Amino acid sequence: MRVPARPPLDSLKRSLDRQRNEPSRKSRDGFVRETFMLPRADARAKAREWFDRWPKQAYWTEIESWCERPDDVIEFTIRRLPTAD
Repeated sequence: MRVPARPPLDSLKRSLDRQRNEPSRKSRDGFVRETFMLPRADARAKAREWFDRWPKQAYWTEIESWCERPDDVIEFTIRRLPTAD
């Protein structure tokens, strides 16, 4: 019994590359994300600004990830829903 040949994946690779490189690409899960790299005090102020403007209970606002960089700089990604219904 013969095993069928694998299908060509060139068109799939091109499609995935095109989708990944689109500048206005939206997240599939519907969240709005923004990444910041700020000194610690400014990072806290920016996070507080987001939580004040888009409350966690309505927009599911959350610090998605963060890490400490040299010179007391914090890099973090914060996310929220675009609207609260």
